[in-house]
Amino acid sequence: MFAIRWIGGLTLREAFRRRLVLAAFGLGAVFLALFGMAMFLIYRELARYGPPDPRVREEIVSFLMLAGLYVANFLIVMAAVVGTADTIAGEIASGVIQAVAARPVARWQILLGKGLGHALWLLAYVLWLGGGVIGITALITGWVPPRWARGLALLGLEAMIPLSISLWAGTRFSTLATGALTLGLYGVAFIGGWVEQIGGLVGQMTVMDLGILASLAMPAEAIWRRAAYELQSPLARIMGPNPFTASAIPSDRMVFYALAYIAFFLLAAIRQFERRDL
Repeated sequence: MFAIRWIGGLTLREAFRRRLVLAAFGLGAVFLALFGMAMFLIYRELARYGPPDPRVREEIVSFLMLAGLYVANFLIVMAAVVGTADTIAGEIASGVIQAVAARPVARWQILLGKGLGHALWLLAYVLWLGGGVIGITALITGWVPPRWARGLALLGLEAMIPLSISLWAGTRFSTLATGALTLGLYGVAFIGGWVEQIGGLVGQMTVMDLGILASLAMPAEAIWRRAAYELQSPLARIMGPNPFTASAIPSDRMVFYALAYIAFFLLAAIRQFERRDL
């Protein structure tokens, strides 16, 4: 465990030295500032001229918060894809990994340590963006989604999915191929999520099954839809889907599948890394 923590700490410090990670946090700050300004202006107009029923205003606020989280979710996934694509592949190509592998440290410890370091900054990014959107909404409007902790935990789980794929793909492919593969899988999952929603709205089970199959290839989009469901207001869950959630809500089995998915790719990455000639 000491070796994993040591490599994880080095990876985390190196990640924050890179301009890419700092740029991601900076872009997140710009987004949060714009979201906060928009929320303030819209809520001010709602308070002046909006519906007098506070429950209706709460639904509008919930919708606006989900719209902000929809953008935050996209930024989180892109940061996970771009920021971790070279975690193994880049260091193998540059030869840096040989300096670490030459020490009395097992290769599986190296891989898990690097995964730990990237997981820490990704979770911090989830709190920065997801927690920022929820916090700004609460500060301006006074409304907090009742299951905000569960929603943030699901967003954190979603960020671990592309990280696990990057760790595995990095032991086999180049940095460019790793990023392209991870992004391509997310694109399939994204389209599959919309296909599943459309199938649910029109009542076509075959179309829904196609969307579910796409979600199985990479469950990131399904986990986002479950997180959005958890972050809705109670009334919005009863009323049904909106553009930022889904007509079909992923069940707990999809959450367990995502955990098993991450574990599978971590084990596959360890197995491949042990065999790879550095």
